[in-house]
Parts: sequence; structure tokens; C-alpha cells
Amino acid sequence: MSFEKVVFGFFIILAMTLNFGFFIGENNNPLHHPVHELFAAIVVNLIATVLKFGDRTQIGAIHLAASLVADLQLIVAAVVWALVTDMGNQLAPESGLASVVSLSGGAFMANITSVIVLIIETVMMRR
Repeated sequence: MSFEKVVFGFFIILAMTLNFGFFIGENNNPLHHPVHELFAAIVVNLIATVLKFGDRTQIGAIHLAASLVADLQLIVAAVVWALVTDMGNQLAPESGLASVVSLSGGAFMANITSVIVLIIETVMMRR
């Protein structure tokens, strides 16, 4: 067992589960979508992205692309959250939270893609 592969898999799966934890819940209830969970999802997704930079295979490219999509959507979700809450409600709070949750849902789909590719890669490995 390779420690590097364990760490790689750990961060990919942790990124997905943290994102799911933020995404799940009533779409318009801010109590179901804590900002610290969004922050944790962003940080772990960024760490997972950095871990994917060394792979030069086609599967590595798919991992990196999915991770970059998740990063972009989570960062945009954080910007929308900041605009809604901290900058004088430039957007309607209801639609703003719905946008944040929707963007995290897209990031969650990208994380699922990455985990599926990881599983496929693991199954295809020969000993």
C-alpha cells in the first residue's frame, strides 16, 4: 500500500463528503448551510487540486479538470455568499443562498466525477 495513494484518495473523498455536507439541506434555510462548512470544502478541494498536479496521465488530467471545476464553483459560491451577507445585500438573500447551494451542488457533481475516476483507476490497476 502506497502512503501517497492513501493521502490522495483521502483528500478526494474528504472533498466530496465536505461538499455534500454543505450541499444537503433545505435550499433556503441558512441553518442547513453553515459558512464554515463551505470554507472547509474550499480548503480541502484546493489541497486535493494541488495533489493532482503531478500526474501526467489522461486519467490524471480528468482528475485535475474535475478538481478545478469544483474549486471554481466553490470559490464563486463563497463570493456570492460574501456579496449577499457582507456587502449590504446586493443580491436578494433568498436567491443568493439558493445560488450558493446550487453552485456547491455543481462542485459536488465534479467531486463525484473525481471519485468515480479514482475507483475506476483503482479497479484497472494490475498487481
